[in-house]
Amino acid sequence: MNHHVIKALNQFLEGNYMAIHAYDQYMQHINDHEMKHILQTIQQHHQQHASRIAERIQNLGGTPVNDVGLKGKMILFLNRLRSTQEPISILKDALIGEDRGIRMSQKLVEGDLDQESLTLVNDILSRDEKHVQLLNQLIHQRK
Repeated sequence: MNHHVIKALNQFLEGNYMAIHAYDQYMQHINDHEMKHILQTIQQHHQQHASRIAERIQNLGGTPVNDVGLKGKMILFLNRLRSTQEPISILKDALIGEDRGIRMSQKLVEGDLDQESLTLVNDILSRDEKHVQLLNQLIHQRK
């Protein structure tokens, strides 16, 4: 049982590392101080999530991954090729990434988690939903 839980949590952890790296890329192109601060805050949330997930994996007797994995590296590379420097486009890209990450994570962990891990993942996904709401709000303010 723990093997499946650890595997699912490690994949979920890789997704959080992808978000952290994506926000690094976004912030390289943002000059607006307020917008940069908001993106940094979201990135910090993903860092906290990664730490909580890693701790849970260790508590289950597993070894947490420490990066995005091969698939994640390919996605990040492709995203860099099409990256934009326009603030509204960065916000939209972050919104799409957050939304896609939530949907993929929900499918990823479906049925494979014990109650404690499921509670943790649901808490993290709930915070990610708040990121989606915040990014949507920022996009509408900037239009």
